Amino acid sequence: MSKHIPRKRFGQHFLSDTYIIESIVSGIAPVAGEPMVEIGPGLAALTQPLVERLGHLTVIELDRDLAQRLRGHGQLTVVESDVLRVDFRKLAADMKVPKVRVVGNLPYNISTPILFHLLDYVDVIQDQHFMLQKEVIDRMVGTPSSGDYGRLSVMLQWRYEMENFLFVPPEVSTRRRA
Repeated sequence: MSKHIPRKRFGQHFLSDTYIIESIVSGIAPVAGEPMVEIGPGLAALTQPLVERLGHLTVIELDRDLAQRLRGHGQLTVVESDVLRVDFRKLAADMKVPKVRVVGNLPYNISTPILFHLLDYVDVIQDQHFMLQKEVIDRMVGTPSSGDYGRLSVMLQWRYEMENFLFVPPEVSTRRRA
């Protein structure tokens, strides 16, 4: 297959460091048979180790070229869509499960809208693990009277208990082209 060039319009960054990937997967702690959904699997850096532990994984990919590549993987269900249009209640029902686990390496330019979108589905989401830019994480866990505290802090802290479990330096991913 030809090499995929990261697309700026999708804010694509691809993980490439195997130690970091394994650390992330260990933090997620997938168990065989668990219903899990990965947002933006990209080149499958997280996808492959996750599916090896789970047996099957549902992925949501907007980039049609990447979605086409992923369809060739026998252990994936590929939802080719903008995640902001995905009804996670319907997705869980289609998977025949009451709740799903959600994971992903989210692009900065759409991470906040995705986090707010998922708030509408807390009843069908067991837990969420995301790789996000430090600035977004700081706002998520911001405390009152701090410069990071704001709408994102209030809305997420109202519904979730959050934990920052791994710092990933920027140099471990392939940056999008400018």
